[in-house]
Amino acid sequence: MSLIETYRRTIKRKKEELRRLRNSKATEIGKVPSHKKKILSAQATIARTKSTTTKNSKYREIEREEKRLADIDKKVAELDKKIAKIEGDIISEEKKLGREVEREQKKRDAAEKKRLADNEKRMKEVSGMLDRHSEMHQETNRALEELKNLPEKITVLFMASNPLDAPQLRLDEEARAIQEMIRKSEHRDSVSFETRWATRALDVIQAINEENPAIIHFSGHGSHDDEIVFQDNQGNAKLVSKEAIVQTMMSTSDAIKLVFFNTCFSYGQAQAVVQHVDAAIGMTTTIGDEAARVFAAQFYSAIGFGLSVKKAFEQGKSALMLEGIPGEDEDTPELYVKDGLDPNELIIVRP
Repeated sequence: MSLIETYRRTIKRKKEELRRLRNSKATEIGKVPSHKKKILSAQATIARTKSTTTKNSKYREIEREEKRLADIDKKVAELDKKIAKIEGDIISEEKKLGREVEREQKKRDAAEKKRLADNEKRMKEVSGMLDRHSEMHQETNRALEELKNLPEKITVLFMASNPLDAPQLRLDEEARAIQEMIRKSEHRDSVSFETRWATRALDVIQAINEENPAIIHFSGHGSHDDEIVFQDNQGNAKLVSKEAIVQTMMSTSDAIKLVFFNTCFSYGQAQAVVQHVDAAIGMTTTIGDEAARVFAAQFYSAIGFGLSVKKAFEQGKSALMLEGIPGEDEDTPELYVKDGLDPNELIIVRP
C-alpha cells in the first residue's frame, strides 16, 4: 500500500473517531436540560411546602441532580480534550499527505521528463535512418502497402462504466458528441460507432468478440494504481488491473489498432497496452467531463476524415484550446505507439 493511501485511510479513521466523540459530547449535553428541570421542580416544591421532611427530601434531590450535572461537565471536558487531540492528529496527517502527494508528483514529473528525452532521442535516430535514400524508399513502399491493406470500414467500440457509488459522469454526452462528429466527417460511412453501457468486467471480452472493433474506447473512472473502474452485479465500482486489461487486448481480436482510455490516471495502461496494439491514448492525471468529451469527439472526427492517429490526436488537443479548456486538461492526454511505428503514418481506416 502506498504512503498516500495509508495517510488517507488514517485521516478517514481519525475523522470517524472524531465524529463518534462529537456525538458522545452532544449526547451528554442533551442530558443537562432534564437534570436542570428536576432541580427547578424541587426548588418550586420547597418554596410551596411547609413540611420539613418534604423540604429535606427535595434538598437531597437537588444535591443528587447537581452532582449529576457536575459529572456531565467533567465528562464533556474529557471529551473536549479527546476531540482536540484527534483534530490535531488530523491536521498532522493531512500535512504528511500533502508532502507525500508533492513528492509523488515530482517523481512523475521526473519520469515524464525522462520519457520526453527518450522520445526526442528516438526521433533523432529515426530521422538519421530516413536520411538514407534506399531505406526511405523501402519505408515509403511499406507505408503504401499498409494503406492498401487498411479496412474500408471500421468499428469503434465505446464501453462506458458509471458506477452508482462513484461520482457520476456525463458519459452519454460524450458518446453523443462522438457520434455526431463522426456523422459530420467525410468518410462517415467508414466508421461504425457501437456502444455498451454499465459495462462489467466480463462484458469487455464479450463485446470485442461480438463487434471485432478496430478501436476500443473506455469511458469512465480510473484510479491512481493503473486500474480501470467497471461495475459489479449491483452496479457498484469494480477495479480491474492494468495487467488484466493488457491480457484482454492480447487475447482478443487481432483487428484492434488503437485503445482509447478516456479515464483518469490511465497513462500506465496506455503505455502497457501498446505491446499488443499499434497505439493507445491515456490520461496523465484527472480529466474533466467537458475536456474528455471535446477531445474525444474531435479525435474521432479526424479519424473519420482519414487522418493519421497523430493528426487526430493533435486536433483533439487543438479543440481543447479552441474551447478554452484549462491548460492542465490540454496537457492531460498522451499518445503512445508500438516501437517502430510512426504515429504520423498510422492511419486506421482507408480514406
